[in-house]
Amino acid sequence: MFNLFRKKSPPNPYVKQDDPQTYRVRVKTHRHGEVVEFRFTKSAHIGLDDDGNYIFRKPVVSPQFFDKGELLVQFDARYNVTSVQGEGVDFVPVAEWTE
Repeated sequence: MFNLFRKKSPPNPYVKQDDPQTYRVRVKTHRHGEVVEFRFTKSAHIGLDDDGNYIFRKPVVSPQFFDKGELLVQFDARYNVTSVQGEGVDFVPVAEWTE
């Protein structure tokens, strides 16, 4: 009965949640278009920013061409993705992933 009528937020088109603890995101570098995947967990990789919001911030270095960038994924208090931002990268939609 608890949480029966609460609206569940729609999934973010760029972040895939594999299980209750694990997320994945793929980015494509601007310079050479190299795709880089990140896997991160709530307990080990998601932290708090100065305002008390949950974030995952990671520098991006592509393995073949060493293209550089940065990605930022922000979450609400229930670990729902609220925004994704990238510098030097574009996010690859989950619908376009070929596992």
